[in-house]
Amino acid sequence: QVELVESGGGLVQPGGSLRLSCTTSGFFFDHYNYGWFRQAPGKEREAVACISSGGARRYSDSVKGRFTISRDSATNTAFLQMNTLRPEDAAVYYCATDLSREWRSQCGIDDYYNYWGRGTQVTVSG
Repeated sequence: QVELVESGGGLVQPGGSLRLSCTTSGFFFDHYNYGWFRQAPGKEREAVACISSGGARRYSDSVKGRFTISRDSATNTAFLQMNTLRPEDAAVYYCATDLSREWRSQCGIDDYYNYWGRGTQVTVSG
Protein backbone atom coordinates (compact mmCIF):
# COMPACT_ATOMS: atom_id res chain seq x y z
CA GLN A 1 0.00 0.00 0.00
CA VAL A 2 1.54 3.25 -1.14
CA GLU A 3 1.61 5.98 1.48
CA LEU A 4 3.09 9.45 1.72
CA VAL A 5 2.65 11.19 5.05
CA GLU A 6 3.68 14.81 5.58
CA SER A 7 4.61 16.21 8.97
CA GLY A 8 6.46 19.13 10.49
CA GLY A 9 4.06 21.92 9.75
CA GLY A 10 3.02 24.46 12.34
CA LEU A 11 2.95 28.09 13.31
CA VAL A 12 6.11 30.13 12.86
CA GLN A 13 6.92 33.82 12.93
CA PRO A 14 8.10 35.62 9.80
CA GLY A 15 11.79 34.98 9.34
CA GLY A 16 11.56 31.63 11.07
CA SER A 17 12.22 28.10 9.84
CA LEU A 18 10.42 24.81 9.55
CA ARG A 19 11.45 21.41 8.28
CA LEU A 20 8.77 19.37 6.59
CA SER A 21 9.05 15.60 6.27
CA CYS A 22 7.40 13.25 3.81
CA THR A 23 7.61 9.71 5.10
CA THR A 24 6.90 7.08 2.48
CA SER A 25 6.08 3.39 2.43
CA GLY A 26 4.82 0.70 0.11
CA PHE A 27 7.31 1.20 -2.72
CA PHE A 28 11.03 1.50 -3.40
CA PHE A 29 11.83 5.02 -2.25
CA ASP A 30 15.15 5.32 -4.07
CA HIS A 31 13.65 4.71 -7.50
CA TYR A 32 11.49 7.80 -7.81
CA ASN A 33 11.32 11.58 -7.93
CA TYR A 34 9.58 13.64 -5.26
CA GLY A 35 7.91 16.99 -5.36
CA TRP A 36 6.63 19.48 -2.82
CA PHE A 37 3.59 21.61 -3.56
CA ARG A 38 1.53 24.09 -1.60
CA GLN A 39 -1.94 25.51 -1.71
CA ALA A 40 -3.17 28.57 0.13
CA PRO A 41 -6.87 29.27 0.66
CA GLY A 42 -8.48 30.61 -2.49
CA LYS A 43 -5.37 30.01 -4.57
CA GLU A 44 -4.28 27.38 -7.05
CA ARG A 45 -1.86 24.69 -6.06
CA GLU A 46 1.72 25.81 -6.61
CA ALA A 47 4.75 23.67 -7.28
CA VAL A 48 7.56 24.48 -4.86
CA ALA A 49 10.45 22.07 -5.37
CA CYS A 50 11.41 18.68 -6.73
CA ILE A 51 14.22 16.20 -6.35
CA SER A 52 15.04 13.43 -8.77
CA SER A 53 16.13 9.90 -7.98
CA GLY A 54 19.53 11.04 -9.20
CA GLY A 55 19.59 13.92 -6.71
CA ALA A 56 18.94 16.83 -9.07
CA ARG A 57 16.91 19.65 -7.51
CA ARG A 58 14.67 22.39 -8.86
CA TYR A 59 12.87 25.23 -7.10
CA SER A 60 10.21 27.73 -7.93
CA ASP A 61 11.40 31.31 -8.13
CA SER A 62 9.33 32.20 -5.07
CA VAL A 63 11.33 29.90 -2.76
CA LYS A 64 14.73 29.70 -4.44
CA GLY A 65 17.49 30.48 -1.98
CA ARG A 66 15.23 29.98 1.04
CA PHE A 67 13.98 26.38 0.73
CA THR A 68 16.01 23.20 0.33
CA ILE A 69 14.63 19.85 -0.77
CA SER A 70 16.44 16.66 0.18
CA ARG A 71 15.92 12.94 0.51
CA ASP A 72 17.13 10.22 2.86
CA SER A 73 17.18 6.63 1.68
CA ALA A 74 17.79 5.26 5.18
CA THR A 75 14.42 6.53 6.36
CA ASN A 76 12.52 6.63 3.04
CA THR A 77 11.81 10.28 3.69
CA ALA A 78 11.86 13.43 1.63
CA PHE A 79 12.38 16.77 3.35
CA LEU A 80 11.71 20.41 2.70
CA GLN A 81 13.79 22.78 4.82
CA MET A 82 12.13 26.17 4.81
CA ASN A 83 14.09 29.19 6.03
CA THR A 84 13.33 32.89 6.16
CA LEU A 85 9.63 32.18 6.01
CA ARG A 86 7.26 34.89 4.86
CA PRO A 87 3.53 35.32 5.43
CA GLU A 88 2.96 34.45 1.77
CA ASP A 89 4.51 31.01 2.37
CA ALA A 90 1.54 30.04 4.52
CA ALA A 91 -0.33 27.15 2.93
CA VAL A 92 -1.01 23.46 3.13
CA TYR A 93 2.11 21.70 1.88
CA TYR A 94 1.89 18.41 0.02
CA CYS A 95 4.49 15.92 -1.10
CA ALA A 96 4.01 13.76 -4.14
CA THR A 97 5.70 11.12 -6.24
CA ASP A 98 5.28 9.60 -9.69
CA LEU A 99 5.47 5.82 -9.52
CA SER A 100 5.02 5.44 -13.27
CA ARG A 101 8.63 6.34 -14.04
CA GLU A 102 11.76 5.13 -12.29
CA TRP A 103 15.36 6.27 -12.15
CA ARG A 104 15.16 9.73 -13.59
CA SER A 105 18.23 11.92 -13.47
CA GLN A 106 16.25 15.17 -13.60
CA CYS A 107 12.97 16.57 -12.32
CA GLY A 108 10.71 19.46 -13.18
CA ILE A 109 8.67 21.22 -10.55
CA ASP A 110 5.59 21.00 -12.74
CA ASP A 111 6.04 17.33 -13.53
CA TYR A 112 3.14 14.88 -13.32
CA TYR A 113 2.74 13.12 -9.96
CA ASN A 114 0.29 10.31 -9.33
CA TYR A 115 0.56 9.74 -5.59
CA TRP A 116 0.03 12.44 -3.00
CA GLY A 117 0.07 12.87 0.72
CA ARG A 118 -2.70 14.58 2.67
CA GLY A 119 -0.71 17.68 3.49
CA THR A 120 0.59 19.58 6.49
CA GLN A 121 -0.42 23.12 7.43
CA VAL A 122 2.17 25.88 7.58
CA THR A 123 1.15 29.17 9.15
CA VAL A 124 3.45 32.17 9.13
CA SER A 125 2.27 34.91 11.39
CA GLY A 126 3.76 37.18 13.97
